[in-house]
Amino acid sequence: MNDTQTAFATALAPEASTAILGSLWQSTDIKPLIELYAARPLFDNTSEWIIRDNPYRRPVDLKTVQQLDFSSSLSRSEILGTSALAAHRMLLNIYETDLIFLPASDFPAKRAEFSSYYSNDNKLLGELIRPTLEAHVFSFLNDEINVTGKWTVEALKSYMQSILEQHEKSELDICKRIVASANPQRAARALLIQVAGDFLSEASASSRNILGKYGEIQSELFKIVIDDYGYGVHPAKHSTLFENTLATCGLMSDVHAYWHFYLSSSLAINNYYHYVSRDHSKYFRAVGAIAMAEAMFSHSCREISRMLRTVFGKPVDTYYFDEHYHIDAHHGRMAFDYVVAPAIARHGNEIISDIVRGMEELQLLTAISDEDLIAQIEFADSVDELKTRAQEVVTDGCDSASHLESSGHSLVTKVNDQDKLYQIESGSLDVVISDNQTVRLASGQSMIVPRQRLHGTAVVSDECHYRTYNLSM
Repeated sequence: MNDTQTAFATALAPEASTAILGSLWQSTDIKPLIELYAARPLFDNTSEWIIRDNPYRRPVDLKTVQQLDFSSSLSRSEILGTSALAAHRMLLNIYETDLIFLPASDFPAKRAEFSSYYSNDNKLLGELIRPTLEAHVFSFLNDEINVTGKWTVEALKSYMQSILEQHEKSELDICKRIVASANPQRAARALLIQVAGDFLSEASASSRNILGKYGEIQSELFKIVIDDYGYGVHPAKHSTLFENTLATCGLMSDVHAYWHFYLSSSLAINNYYHYVSRDHSKYFRAVGAIAMAEAMFSHSCREISRMLRTVFGKPVDTYYFDEHYHIDAHHGRMAFDYVVAPAIARHGNEIISDIVRGMEELQLLTAISDEDLIAQIEFADSVDELKTRAQEVVTDGCDSASHLESSGHSLVTKVNDQDKLYQIESGSLDVVISDNQTVRLASGQSMIVPRQRLHGTAVVSDECHYRTYNLSM
């Protein structure tokens, strides 16, 4: 039995005491468990960039995980980096074992992976590492957001109205950047891919908050959730409407088909809903986040719908966004008038700080996600410039590594914490930026990939010898 197996066996032993379990969350004990989790075959790298009709295959990049330390909290400047992406991939895998995913076809061929994903081994190991990963990626919110002062329901309503008024005057920077892209359709598809991880199982995370028994506001919250589920009419279910949008934009609607191309900031929003909804001590933060999301999503959907029609023209199906433009304005009012305000009336003004924190955290994560996607679009648009700049870089003194790989090696996307130069010495290498953008580098060619920009590499010759340089630019 190796060290990681021993650690897992110890953790699961019936005689394990609270003290032992507590110690497992210390860095010296938790790292072997994180590596054991990442080493599960379901989370291996894949042979293709698109994962077709298999919701259980979710690469986390074991080789990278083994090089990382998840014991400390990330700062704001680090939350789009290497360890954030790895942690968020693992967290979503952990959270979603609570959700039911079934392939559209050929279940017998995938039954073993279905059983493995929902197995007690997978779930229990995930639970042991979850608190460490959550602290790693979400603790920065405590440093960025400070809720002070004495709040009343009237002050909260005024605060929320002022935010919405400002939001509804905006044109959404992300939509403007997509339209201005060198390839607007590619950029718009990138946006749809980023939200697909959440929208294809819409309301699954927040539905955790309608369980239990806590009075009238439970029923009011249920009304919002059941709207998202189309009141039991599958063609009207919001995720079904989103599938229609994807189809008219040339995208697949298989769950996590585009797993490789999720940015860490997009995963963070999806994970945040699980984070505050799964831990019911954070219930009032979840209520605040849901109320703010429902209220803001109306205007966002109007702008996204307008952008999609501009970019794709008449063939695009925007009904998902048009429906949300109408319904979420109503949901925003419902969330405040029938959930937030009654909760404060019943449970006291002391809960308002948690509600405000949830609102602020959701806004911050949304802003970070928009900035991240804009940077990714700019990366995709600037390939020629990055190849030109690579020829001018002086690599003397830069940390470097030599790579010799053959075709057919397994695939996974990644981000680097520094600008990196790829220099091909022999053979050919594809730098993959999105589901439909690949840059081929042949012998003698180079390219810079900026820090924190998602990309993958694939050898397309029999063999490729290339060198990478970490740049301090």
